Amino acid sequence: MTTRIPKNGSVLSEAKELNLFRLTWPIFLELFLFMLMGSVDTFMLSSVSDNAVSGVGASNQIISIAILVLEVIGNGAAIVVAQYIGSKKLVEAAQVTGTAITLNLMVGLLLSVIFLVFGTHMLQWLNVQGDILAYADSYISIVGGAIFLQALINALAATIRTHGFTRETMYVSVLMNVIHVLGNYVLIFGHWGMPALGVEGAAISTVGSRFICLLIFFWLMYRVTEVRVEWKYYVQLSRKFISKILRIGVPSALESIMYQSCQLIFTLYVTYLGAEAMATRQYANNISSYIYLFSMAVGMGTAIVVGRLVGARQKDTAYKRVLSSVKWALLVTIIIDAVVIFFRVPLLSLFTENPEIIRLGAQVILLSMLLETGRTTNIVIINSLRAAGDAKFPVFMGLISMVCMSLPLGYLLVFKLEMGLAGVWLAIAADEWTRAVIMYARWRSRLWEKHALVEHDTPDQPAAPIPAH
Repeated sequence: MTTRIPKNGSVLSEAKELNLFRLTWPIFLELFLFMLMGSVDTFMLSSVSDNAVSGVGASNQIISIAILVLEVIGNGAAIVVAQYIGSKKLVEAAQVTGTAITLNLMVGLLLSVIFLVFGTHMLQWLNVQGDILAYADSYISIVGGAIFLQALINALAATIRTHGFTRETMYVSVLMNVIHVLGNYVLIFGHWGMPALGVEGAAISTVGSRFICLLIFFWLMYRVTEVRVEWKYYVQLSRKFISKILRIGVPSALESIMYQSCQLIFTLYVTYLGAEAMATRQYANNISSYIYLFSMAVGMGTAIVVGRLVGARQKDTAYKRVLSSVKWALLVTIIIDAVVIFFRVPLLSLFTENPEIIRLGAQVILLSMLLETGRTTNIVIINSLRAAGDAKFPVFMGLISMVCMSLPLGYLLVFKLEMGLAGVWLAIAADEWTRAVIMYARWRSRLWEKHALVEHDTPDQPAAPIPAH
């Protein structure tokens, strides 16, 4: 394997081998640390009050939708870049990267203004009231007002991962989490001479750690990319590249926004069940996030591989890779889920001593085996369909399954059949399995093969093979 020195002076492999395990384990650790950061917030804020946890949880439901809007550009660009890399068009990949960073910054600044002006109103629309509203309003104004930092981080991290440097993004996440935990310790509880700020301290710590992470990601991007992102790429926005980014990004984000919007409506349902139910859902969601963590890592790693393989016209290899990824992701999900179910009461006891919250949480976590297996299949296959360029199909199926089926079903189970939180979990599980069966059939049909994004100069000559595993 030959090497060369790019313009930025770093020595890089000219053909970085796409080994799925090597791509996935750093993504797994990075996602684990990202989720751990949320759990640390929840754990530390539980010392303030259960209402503080509920308020931050409600704020994060809204903020998560904003982050999904930012992924319109970040995810779309990552897939376009992956296909250009697979077809050996590295200059075009750099141009797409510059375009994506500028677009994400513009959207991020707009969202920051929206949070600062309308944050309180959005929380009130969710029926958040009293002390919970006070905590939520404080958090959303600080973290939401600085959401443009996350906008840039999304674009930069996606680019670095797509080039195969998943381990480097993991290192940055480790540092960000260390800074965040230290910031929480100092600012929530008032150590080292600082005031005890509670929820505001957690928010300031989140924003500060993201800012430091952003600076490192910019430096890292210029170290790892083989073709430098020139400054003119940030201002000379190509209509062709914007079109390709949006062709993938808009449907991808719409599908994700629909999902999170449904979660918001389920949150609205839960507000009518009382403060204990709201806190229970937040704690149970924090624990459940670790169950599908491996699936998310496999889905992201597989998407990088599929994008490169589709760009290199190795579609048979991509087809087999995805089926294998689904099998392994399901196996690991079942094992992790079984462990979480066995230890569900001790895990919930880490967050609260309220016996009713522990009882409700233990009940819904029992249902996670049904929910998470369907979610795992969706995560891997939908990411792969997007990476192949087939981004619209999951949106249409999501509209039917999530909006038209799971929301009415959830209302029926929660309020008419009086199943409470268990009704929410069952409604989400029904949606996940409906879409899982449809997405599996879509991948097996191979209709995604006609959606590639990169034009080849020599259509009759296949590109050099890229190892997929």
